[in-house]
Amino acid sequence: MADASELPKSKEEKQAPAKPEEEDDVSSEEEETEDMDFLRNLFSRTLGLDSTNKVLDELTLEGVAQYIQSGKCKNIICMVGAGISTSAGIPDFRSPETGLYANLQKYNLPYPEAIFQIDYFKKHPEPFFALAKELYPGQFKPTICHYFMKMLKDQGLLKRCYTQNIDTLERVAGLVGDDLIEAHGTFYTSHCVSFCCHREYNLDWMKEKIFADDIPKCDKCSSLVKPDIVFFGENLPARFFSSVKTDFPRCDLLIIMGTSLQVQPFASLVSRVSKSCPRLLINMERAGQAEPLLGLLGFGGGMDFDSDKAYRDVAHISSCDDGCLALADLLGWKAELEELVKQEHARIDSHDKKEKASESSNAAANNSSASVAPEPTKKE
Repeated sequence: MADASELPKSKEEKQAPAKPEEEDDVSSEEEETEDMDFLRNLFSRTLGLDSTNKVLDELTLEGVAQYIQSGKCKNIICMVGAGISTSAGIPDFRSPETGLYANLQKYNLPYPEAIFQIDYFKKHPEPFFALAKELYPGQFKPTICHYFMKMLKDQGLLKRCYTQNIDTLERVAGLVGDDLIEAHGTFYTSHCVSFCCHREYNLDWMKEKIFADDIPKCDKCSSLVKPDIVFFGENLPARFFSSVKTDFPRCDLLIIMGTSLQVQPFASLVSRVSKSCPRLLINMERAGQAEPLLGLLGFGGGMDFDSDKAYRDVAHISSCDDGCLALADLLGWKAELEELVKQEHARIDSHDKKEKASESSNAAANNSSASVAPEPTKKE
């Protein structure tokens, strides 16, 4: 995957006309003052002398709920990972016994991550497509967490959801278009891997190939066709980087859910919000904490939950669904959220039932027509 996000590059300096000696002296003094301010702030943060006021009344889930209800919060960004989909039946990647990487022995891989390595895929696509059949979108329903984000959207509070997931459950829950940045790509579309061809294919085309146990090949050039998910060794979508530059400086609440924050450049996004932006982690374990120096440089997040300097970071240790329900309860949304989940799951079940009935009817009709012998041609 791509290297860690770079800080925005400064604009090219234009050559200015020569200034009088007095102006040069003033400019030099201003630069020295800026340098001193930077060093003063650097040492004060490192030595715990920073006088930053707490953004939240209390560093708890209750404090976050009060902040949302205060009206100060209108641009929430959600950063989510595999942990928000585990209750839907989709395994995460790194859990020791139940995670995806711990259960790939049957594919005889040289190492677990090889199944998502682009070079390995091009030579040995069979393991990936066998796994894709097990995890293919359309077999799972969105979770409470997915619908909580949909409620944030409906309340006019969601700026964007940045997801590492490729299961498309955010789309199923109602986050589409501008609501969503699929940082690690999606199954929603696929493309031929040939640089000269790059023909696009839709979700239904890929599904038909995978469930027929066919290795998808391009209709035009016969090269492999790969879902538009980001493998190790590939760059993240360009839209990811352009959106980060505009979204994160405006963010007034960052909610991080179901991710270990170990994969770059996604993990470093927690450090891209302003110093006054509260950050809430809902996860089964703490994540995003870094050594002080790395935090200052913007790598790994540097989240601070417990020290005397903590002023904006909250860790709510629970499943993502339980955490979202607890926050919804504090916001007065719990009953509405539970009803939304119930209605949407019933709608999905009804749609699936009709689709299966239609498939069965078509199959029966095809079998019936195939079993009827053609009538003999009458002779004149």
